[in-house]
Amino acid sequence: MDRRGFLVGSAAWGLGAAGTARSAEPANAPPGAARRGNPIAVSTYSFWHFTDKIVKIEDCIAAAAEMGFDAVEILERQMHAKEPAYLRKLKRLAFTSGLSLCGLSTHQSFLSPKPEKRKAGIDTTLASIELAYALGIPTVRINTGTWGTSKDFDDLMAHRGIEKPLPGYTDEDAFPWVIESIEKCLPTAEKCGVVLGLENHWGLARTPAGLLRIADAIGSPWLGITLDTGNFLEDPYEKLEAVAPRATYCHAKTYFGGGVWYTLDLDYARIAAIFRKANYRGFVSLEYEGKEDATTAVPKSLALLRKAFDGDGR
Repeated sequence: MDRRGFLVGSAAWGLGAAGTARSAEPANAPPGAARRGNPIAVSTYSFWHFTDKIVKIEDCIAAAAEMGFDAVEILERQMHAKEPAYLRKLKRLAFTSGLSLCGLSTHQSFLSPKPEKRKAGIDTTLASIELAYALGIPTVRINTGTWGTSKDFDDLMAHRGIEKPLPGYTDEDAFPWVIESIEKCLPTAEKCGVVLGLENHWGLARTPAGLLRIADAIGSPWLGITLDTGNFLEDPYEKLEAVAPRATYCHAKTYFGGGVWYTLDLDYARIAAIFRKANYRGFVSLEYEGKEDATTAVPKSLALLRKAFDGDGR
């Protein structure tokens, strides 16, 4: 879609879905705090699912403002430029649009027996932390990475995110690699004031046990958990409940028109209740992953999340 059509379509649907802007507060604030509800953000990924034609970040920010979101999360792979002048442009656009830049999602991997590959993942993460710092973004989503034994991401999804280790290795071998790699990123995260958010994004963090094992082993305030509602493919509610008290950020998946890779029928009233019980007060960031056009599906998703996460859910 061209920029004009994208923004016009967004505006048409966005007016009905727009809500009152909310200021961000720390996650897991004490119950009874004055502010109701969670700030609702949108990932730029919601407007672009790795198709050939990239939707520019500035267009996503403009659309998010028209639709009524509180904040924008940037998918790093979607950035067509990273020069300082461009970063300043994005910061100014978000500010004048009344939006926070609340998160940056990067892609890296620490899951390899080869030290040079783990170092590459560390270097990527350090660069992402510095990028977030330049943009004034407080958190960076990271992954454990995957073994790389799947043919591609489609193949990984066809196997429900379960992947065989490399020959001669097990998952048990890999936990120390991942833990050590993340630990090497933490001094830079602390220096920049950027919280790393380890996501339940396949690999060793595919289960609550694996995710919490890594977080507990590291035990740093600069490593949080980005909890994705759509990445626990079986029995999601009990798994979300197990991790929600530790969450520092939330990705909320929707699948209007059917999912690109899979479809989950998520009960957001139930999910929001889980997060309220855990006293989660942080951002809820939409990652729309359906086949319906973003200009109609993203505002529908915003309305769904506003209703579910607006205070006591009534």
